Amino acid sequence: MPSLFYIRLISFTAGTLVYLFLLALILGHRRPRFFERILFFLILSLFLIYAGGLLKINAQIAYGSPPEVTLRFAEMLETVGVLLVFPLTVHAHFKYREQVRGETIAWNWVTWLPYLAVVGYVGTKALSGGGLLDVLRFDLQNALIALELATFATATLDSRIARTARGEVERKFFLGMEATSWILFAIFLTMTTTFVQGIPKASEALETAGLLLGIVPGALLLYYAVRRNFLEYGAQRNLMYALPVTFLALLYLALVRRVSGWLEPVVPPEATAAVLLFSLIFLFEPLERVIGPALHRRFQEGLGGVQRLSVELQQVARQGNVARLVTEAEKRIREAFGLADVRVSMPRDAATKPLEAPGGLGHTAAVPLLKDGQEIGLLEASSTGSHLTGETTAALGFLAEQLPGMIDLARLIEDKLRLERELAERERMASLGQMAANVSHNLRNPLSSMKTVLQVQLEDPDLPVNVRRDSTLVVGEIDRMSTKLTQLLRYAKPSVGGQRVAAVALANQTAVLFRHDADTRNVRFEFERPTHEIYALASDEALNEILSNLIVNAIEAQTAGGRVRLSLSRYEGRLEIVVEDGGPGISPELRAKIFQPYFTTKPSGTGLGLSIVARRVEEIGGTISCESPVRHGKGTRFRLMLPVAEGDGEGTTK
Repeated sequence: MPSLFYIRLISFTAGTLVYLFLLALILGHRRPRFFERILFFLILSLFLIYAGGLLKINAQIAYGSPPEVTLRFAEMLETVGVLLVFPLTVHAHFKYREQVRGETIAWNWVTWLPYLAVVGYVGTKALSGGGLLDVLRFDLQNALIALELATFATATLDSRIARTARGEVERKFFLGMEATSWILFAIFLTMTTTFVQGIPKASEALETAGLLLGIVPGALLLYYAVRRNFLEYGAQRNLMYALPVTFLALLYLALVRRVSGWLEPVVPPEATAAVLLFSLIFLFEPLERVIGPALHRRFQEGLGGVQRLSVELQQVARQGNVARLVTEAEKRIREAFGLADVRVSMPRDAATKPLEAPGGLGHTAAVPLLKDGQEIGLLEASSTGSHLTGETTAALGFLAEQLPGMIDLARLIEDKLRLERELAERERMASLGQMAANVSHNLRNPLSSMKTVLQVQLEDPDLPVNVRRDSTLVVGEIDRMSTKLTQLLRYAKPSVGGQRVAAVALANQTAVLFRHDADTRNVRFEFERPTHEIYALASDEALNEILSNLIVNAIEAQTAGGRVRLSLSRYEGRLEIVVEDGGPGISPELRAKIFQPYFTTKPSGTGLGLSIVARRVEEIGGTISCESPVRHGKGTRFRLMLPVAEGDGEGTTK
């Protein structure tokens, strides 16, 4: 037989194995994405082309003159593969851009046009009088046209993706695909010319070159999937090992059958097969010498990777942020082992639904986090399709043993940093209080003297009008300065906590005081008081400061005809205070700053009102939150949760 025949045999065999390997890889990595399905059928169409050619050439070797049924079946496989490769190529590229890269495809409907062309071609052949077998008979000229369209579309689409690649792996892969597609397009175009001109030897050589080059796209995808984890397929290590072993076993069985056939005139086939199969026993030791070091290196690499990951998480834990540690652990474990999702629950919540694989197609594992033999949390992981390997499961178990210690370390550092911040804040506030007291003492006396002199002058009936006007203005400014000094002292002075305060009665007194100011501004003030008294664990002064500042802010933020609402209630064992207005609201940028000292948006504001509120709430042991807008893009709602004094009745509940 000529050398081209053996090259074709090797090409068909290699192509069948490569695309079969890819089919198994995609099946093992099944995902609830349409792209994986389209890619699977594209690889299947290429597999059918090579499998049909391999069946035909093996039938020729085995029979010399192959049976008609075998030839027709092989031609059917080739025809189905050739017909589908063009529309599936276009569709796979569009879905890759849409689902893998996250692009928005405006012309998505274009992907269905090639399918319509295939349906039109099949329908035309069927209407011409041929049956199904005639429609699926291999036609070289039409096959070349379909392959030209497929390679041209692939080269064009690959070129666009390579130009806008988001990574080096993606860029190199699609550049390689583009170059291969252009060469294949040139080969198929030349084959069409030689076919028309009737040059059989040239056509055979070009066909062989096309078969060899047609393996390259599959080999590229296989290389980048396994070595560079392209499309996240390389994480299936068990499958990476199992598939080559399976193929080698099949090839060896085929060799056994072939050798048995050659020696059949001399030795019974069963005896030859037995000798060849049992001879593998003598290969175990040499194989162990070759494979053992490789497996040992692989084990060390895997163990080293897990240890490096553990060290990295230890570094994150030393930053003293438990939430960030959990987030980083989930992210890095997911990336390190190519998992679909990872979740760390601390503590474990029985009401939380267990982690599931995407689309229910993968597998999950749950490893408890133990401390002193007690479960304190749960590490959950899910794959996208393949089973979690023993190596991955062991690594998850190792990390589950390390995580409780890391979380404890992060909490200790977090508590230490918090205590240091609190100590620094107290020292700062003590210094500020001392400074405020000195400033107040040094300024209030002169201000009082100035105010007294001016008030005496204002009592003079003969005082000129312009002097009286200016003096009145100065008195007002002195009062304003005194108010600011008072606020500064209140902010710097810590409140006295731990007292039993009748919150409803105190809120009612405060509401009565500020209702006049609200009426003056034409603002409706509403106080929703509960039917029972609620006792807060605070001081009268602190609670009065909180309510006064919030009500003043709400009234000043409201326009004429607006509404301010104050409500108190008992909610989940705490005192809930809500102050709501219908003003313009607070933007998200400003909401992050409103509790900072000296931050204000009012031309004459001190910027200490809400700072005093936040400080008093923190000293009491409560929480405060701001919600804006409340309704129709307007309004602000401050919600406070304060501790309730022991022995307080249930009161009004929500």
